[in-house]
Amino acid sequence: MSKLPAALSHLPFPVIGSPLFIISNPKLVIAQCIAGVVGSMPALNARPAEQLEEWLIEITEALAAHNLAHPEQPAAPYAINQIVHKSNDRLEHDMAMCVKYKVPIIITSLGAREDINAAAHSYGGVVLHDIINNKHAHKAIEKGADGLIAVAAGAGGHAGVKSPFALIQEIRQWFDGPVALSGSISTGDAVLAAQAMGADFAYIGSAFIATQEARAAEAYKQSIVDSNSDDIVYSNLFTGVHGNYLAPSIRNAGMDPDHLPVSDPSKMDFGGDKTKAWKDIWGCGQGIGAITKIQSTADYVDQLKREYAAARARLVMPA
Repeated sequence: MSKLPAALSHLPFPVIGSPLFIISNPKLVIAQCIAGVVGSMPALNARPAEQLEEWLIEITEALAAHNLAHPEQPAAPYAINQIVHKSNDRLEHDMAMCVKYKVPIIITSLGAREDINAAAHSYGGVVLHDIINNKHAHKAIEKGADGLIAVAAGAGGHAGVKSPFALIQEIRQWFDGPVALSGSISTGDAVLAAQAMGADFAYIGSAFIATQEARAAEAYKQSIVDSNSDDIVYSNLFTGVHGNYLAPSIRNAGMDPDHLPVSDPSKMDFGGDKTKAWKDIWGCGQGIGAITKIQSTADYVDQLKREYAAARARLVMPA
């Protein structure tokens, strides 16, 4: 078993909802946490920057009220994602808000920084850093991250190309702390498989886009329901970082998903107002073939739990 910090040691269910750029909001985060999984959102989703404090208050108060009313079934903790890239001109402000409201879990992306980790640790927060290879994993832990999010092939948004089997086994050769696995996970069976190969948690994003609470266009949600892995395109055109996107949204934007140009990575930009690409081009992972309907977050998590229990039962072999 991994050495887990307190915030992650007693989760009702071993799933972390990944932060969905533009889409995650307090309504989704609260629903995820109450359903028993870690809910998360990017700090940059709050616009203008002053809205972040309002959202942190909303989440904190809603989860506290739930825990007071349901001490027998407390909510899972929540996480805020910080894009640690030089183009994020809000990082200092947003991290100060996270410190003020003692956000339990900080998820860092696109750069590991010791000062961000230290700020989270100042109040007892936990830092999980997402990585796409073993080299980046080492750097993240060396700079003070508490755990890793292994973003393997098939994940939505900014995904890597490594097989989850290769990535997890390389990390587990030297790291015994918390690890979440991302990449085509949308069923309870896959959650159990992630644990079987050495991860502590499954990291699920695309499936939560197709929930009633998600702040996504209905056409986006329906496209996820109607599509499968054949409809996913891997490209760095839209942000400068390679990621997975829904082909129908690329066609709707007037482009050929089979013949996309290559972007210059040096033009990568995650400034506070850079949202247009993510509104027009829809990020999504390869696991969407299992998503067959739009439903509430609570119903989806219940489905995961049933599938997880059934998968465990199938693996119980007679002595």
